[in-house]
Amino acid sequence: VQLQASGGGLVQAGGSLRLSCAASGRTFSDYGVAWFRQAPGKEREFVSTISWSGSSTYYADSVKGRFIISRDNAKNTVYLQMNSLKPEDTAVYYCAARYYSYTTTSDDYPYWGQGTLVTVSS
Repeated sequence: VQLQASGGGLVQAGGSLRLSCAASGRTFSDYGVAWFRQAPGKEREFVSTISWSGSSTYYADSVKGRFIISRDNAKNTVYLQMNSLKPEDTAVYYCAARYYSYTTTSDDYPYWGQGTLVTVSS
């Protein structure tokens, strides 16, 4: 499956952005999808994940209550709605997919999008 992340940009603290992860090439509804992020000089970290059906979601503590992950399998797209953004949310955001599974570990995901940059100014 091929993934393409989009929707990043520059936003002021307290603002919102919605990231999209568009998939092609396979039956997207068979794949769990996760968002990870990597800030400059830091390791990649887990943000959120959603099951193949969309019935289960999980969030990192740092974004819980502010970010919402969802998916539209008819459009082969997963979304990450990011609200109440903070400067510490600044990072390149990546989406990743795993067949009929979802985890919080980046090494478990064989398919990755190219990343989209989110910059939150204070």
